[in-house]
Amino acid sequence: MTTEQENLREGEATGGGHPWRRFVALGDSYTEGVGDPHPRSLGGLRGWADRFAEELSTGVPDFAYANLAIRGLLLQQILDRQLAPALALKPDLVAMSGGGNDIIFHRGHPDKLAVKMDRAVETLAATGATVLLFAGPDWGGIPVFSQIRGRIAIYNEHLHKIALRHHVTMVDLWCLPELQDARMWDPDRLHLSPLGHHAVAVAALDALEVPHSLEPLQPRPMPAHGWTQARVEDLAWARQYLFPWMVRRFLPHGPEELLAAKRPKPGPVVVRDRRERFPSVTPPAPEAGTGTGEVA
Repeated sequence: MTTEQENLREGEATGGGHPWRRFVALGDSYTEGVGDPHPRSLGGLRGWADRFAEELSTGVPDFAYANLAIRGLLLQQILDRQLAPALALKPDLVAMSGGGNDIIFHRGHPDKLAVKMDRAVETLAATGATVLLFAGPDWGGIPVFSQIRGRIAIYNEHLHKIALRHHVTMVDLWCLPELQDARMWDPDRLHLSPLGHHAVAVAALDALEVPHSLEPLQPRPMPAHGWTQARVEDLAWARQYLFPWMVRRFLPHGPEELLAAKRPKPGPVVVRDRRERFPSVTPPAPEAGTGTGEVA
């Protein structure tokens, strides 16, 4: 029996279907929730971590959640700014991700990043908390990003070894088939869309073997695009997103803006309306007498 299965048995005995009562998330824009705006969420963003926490809080009145993630941070910045505060909050469940910005925008070396991540995971796991670690998605089909595919794959292999070494739970986004669908991504092709954040929340809950109410979503088929239309879309993306990124990277800029975490302290989770509609999603057929069949 795995540690997670033992924890689940203990949690089922105390109510809520799992043993965790304090969840803390560390990371960058992926964990902050960029790409998933929600006016009633703290910071105006929901994201996979909020969705994940909402499910864990169901039936657990004393469940608390903090999210220390801040967009744009490199791995060392995440460790410098978030690791000690996370430990001070004494979580029993931690989500740790980072390194993507290093690889994408700063030519970060996967081996060197892995050394830093290994030390951080070792520190978190030593507290006795359950740790979630995330392998990055496969961007092989995205222009420009496909050129860094090899470095992401190498980093992911390091993360898998780190997870095994420290007996933590891996959420492997590289092998998540839903993320191969373009509608799982924001128009900037870098951040997850609401659909993508939903898919990652499901994957994280499944990795912990936690019963939950989230259902896999089935986006409607996209119309077929010819080569010319695809290149037009690529050029539009480059003008709107890629070139501004490059300008910000290479031109001198002023002092770095210090953003604040959206949930720096553990607090209760507000469960959002499960009848939420997603764009371009085919809802399941309603059963007789059950209403409209809206997607949760």
